[in-house]
Amino acid sequence: MTTTVKYSLDEFVHDMSALVDEQPDQERLFDLGSTYLERLINNPDAVSEEYRIPAIRDGRRANHGTYVLHYGDNGLLVTSVVWGPGDHIGPHDHCTWGMIGVMDNGITETRFTRHDDRSRDDYAIIEKDRETLVRPGDVSLLIPEVDEIHQMDNYSDRPTVEIHVYGNDLRGLQRSNYNLDTGAVKHFATTRFDNC
Repeated sequence: MTTTVKYSLDEFVHDMSALVDEQPDQERLFDLGSTYLERLINNPDAVSEEYRIPAIRDGRRANHGTYVLHYGDNGLLVTSVVWGPGDHIGPHDHCTWGMIGVMDNGITETRFTRHDDRSRDDYAIIEKDRETLVRPGDVSLLIPEVDEIHQMDNYSDRPTVEIHVYGNDLRGLQRSNYNLDTGAVKHFATTRFDNC
């Protein structure tokens, strides 16, 4: 009888931390990191059930959940993000490298390309580049200033669970929302997660 070896969150954090500590080039970071993330998201039991449901709250993001699973001294941030049915966020950036793996259900990710010279802090010309239905087991990469502006939509009637991995803590990191119609750029920073 063969026993299936499952990949735990602790193992993932250990492997990713060691990789980040190596300070690899971007290609190695994404090649190895996405392999680790694929192993993790293919084991839904690796993340506690409480971090796989939308947060219980009222207000603007009542159908959403963001939970810190790990934050390390080397900047590595691992979160669980839950998009409830119909949940949406418009075009935004991250200002750090990132990997997003879908653990359960699926989500429509729309990527945008920025075409202006970035000379204005309050204005950007962005254009829709591609739209992808990201399914369980798939990993999406975020490359700052190259391919990171995206919009997320859960068009289904079930929550979508993703694991997000970033090179920096998003709390306090200045990021931007983009208005596709007007070109307006609005800056924001994540201030907290649902579990801290």
